[in-house]
Amino acid sequence: MKKHRNRVMGDINMVPFIDITLILLIIFMVMTPFIVQSQLNVDLPSASAVNRVSEDNVIRVEIAKGGAVRVMDTPVARAKLQEELQLRLGRAHEKTILVQADKDVPVQEVVSVFDIAKKLGAARMGIGVNEKT
Repeated sequence: MKKHRNRVMGDINMVPFIDITLILLIIFMVMTPFIVQSQLNVDLPSASAVNRVSEDNVIRVEIAKGGAVRVMDTPVARAKLQEELQLRLGRAHEKTILVQADKDVPVQEVVSVFDIAKKLGAARMGIGVNEKT
């Protein structure tokens, strides 16, 4: 028979440390999307190079800071925006919808205009920016 010696174990048990680390990692992975969504503020930048598109194929939708919407310099109520875009697009699906929103306008308002344009079958969509001078 072997004699058991009373010695101090000098090894560190890493299993509990790894378990806690993985649990914390999972918690942070689950919580991060909720934290980011609630704090997402987009301040659209100015662009030094602007891609020019032929003006006859572009339908400009302007969204002011107060929420006022204009389509091709014509004021439109938010409820009538879909009807107005449908009239402007007509049967020609090769038109481009260009949304020019104030930088303080919530992104959701721009996305709602894109949703309407996509539903109506617009060929291309873009976001207008101010040129750097």
